[in-house]
Amino acid sequence: MSADAQGRIVETEFHVRYAETDAMGVVHHATYLVYFEEGRSEYMRAIGSNYADIEASGFQLPVTEAEVRFVRGRRYGDRVKIRTWIAENRSRRVTFAYEVIAPESGELLVSGQTRHIWTDLEGKVVRVPEAWQVLFTDS
Repeated sequence: MSADAQGRIVETEFHVRYAETDAMGVVHHATYLVYFEEGRSEYMRAIGSNYADIEASGFQLPVTEAEVRFVRGRRYGDRVKIRTWIAENRSRRVTFAYEVIAPESGELLVSGQTRHIWTDLEGKVVRVPEAWQVLFTDS
């Protein structure tokens, strides 16, 4: 694990909900992408913004790649903690990294990353908007 350029790692913790489990009673693999999204949302709130503000300013950050590594599962009612940070920040893209851990033991359950590209509302790739450079700066 490494932090973003400001040393910022944002954590959010919650219980696994029944609807997130599969027939075997463990968190369904696709649910971890939703957990990553919750981690990104909490990261944005922690830096004083939210994704709705990005869209309201005329830009989007669609996911272009997702990587997930599964180590150990969780079950309904278990707690999970999502750690989120910016792993890479370029002029046109940003990569968020994640760790899903068992909060009671610190054991790594899942790790991954999502890569996003800056676009305008029509989907044209753009450089990171000036208004967002301060929040997403990595140097």
